[in-house]
Amino acid sequence: MTLTVDAVEPVRRKAGVLDRVRDILPKIVLAPSFALILFFVYGFILWTLYLSFTNSRILPIYEIVGFDAYINLWSQPNWYMALKNLAIFGTLYIGLCIAIGLLLAILLDQKIRGEGVLRPIFLYPMALSFVVTGTAWKWFLNPGLGLERTMQQWGFENFQFDWLTSTDMAIYCVVIAGVWQASGFVMAMFLAGLRGIDGEIIKAAQIDGASSFSIYRRIVIPLLRPAFLSAVIVLAHMAIKSYDLVIALTGGGPGNATELPSTFMYSYTFTRSQMAVGSASAIMMLMGITAIIVPYLYSELREPAR
Repeated sequence: MTLTVDAVEPVRRKAGVLDRVRDILPKIVLAPSFALILFFVYGFILWTLYLSFTNSRILPIYEIVGFDAYINLWSQPNWYMALKNLAIFGTLYIGLCIAIGLLLAILLDQKIRGEGVLRPIFLYPMALSFVVTGTAWKWFLNPGLGLERTMQQWGFENFQFDWLTSTDMAIYCVVIAGVWQASGFVMAMFLAGLRGIDGEIIKAAQIDGASSFSIYRRIVIPLLRPAFLSAVIVLAHMAIKSYDLVIALTGGGPGNATELPSTFMYSYTFTRSQMAVGSASAIMMLMGITAIIVPYLYSELREPAR
């Protein structure tokens, strides 16, 4: 049976309409989420940027006064303490998480028994909120309740571990809690990268007589470069915006020994009623995150062109 042109044309028009509907439907579904992100994320970023050029205190003031808030911010000793603590926390947090995560991933990649049980155990801490992690470690590290008291009750009367109450060592308690929570997540990233490496490359290296250490150092670890970059980006972002972990664990103390830019921002915005200074610190944090993410995106986006 032969279809005439008049009979085929309505079918074509109907197929064209269906194609247009299929093309536009995802945009319609995503439009509300996109609008909410534009307003509640980028809109509030622009609002915070605007407030940082005002003299806002308890309530927003919309008269621009210039860079007074930034000058005030960089004249605060607490801000320099927060930056120093961020440098200590961020360096140790990223370095230890990557080292421990890589080691755990390599061990699990050996097809050991019980891998299916060990993976969830290592990943479980990441399922907890930072508030729960901070509270649990606060109990554990408290000299009157946790590790120190338990060891003394077991007969080690001279044992001391009072880092949580020491102004010099308290920041390292935050590092311990953060590394405990995030190492399993980094392990999962590296394990996925290890499982994606072509086994033929490793077999060829083994046939050539390369040792296991040389294989990992010269072949495996360089191939994990995307996983390393992703881990650094995620961990750096988490380190810069760490707030709930510090508040739950140390409250920013003793004194301001564990002050971070995030706790500084909240304190000056909502407690000390210096909204402009708090907004300026938030913008500085955003610039720090941008300085990390932009080079990463640049390196990843220009990779296919090579």
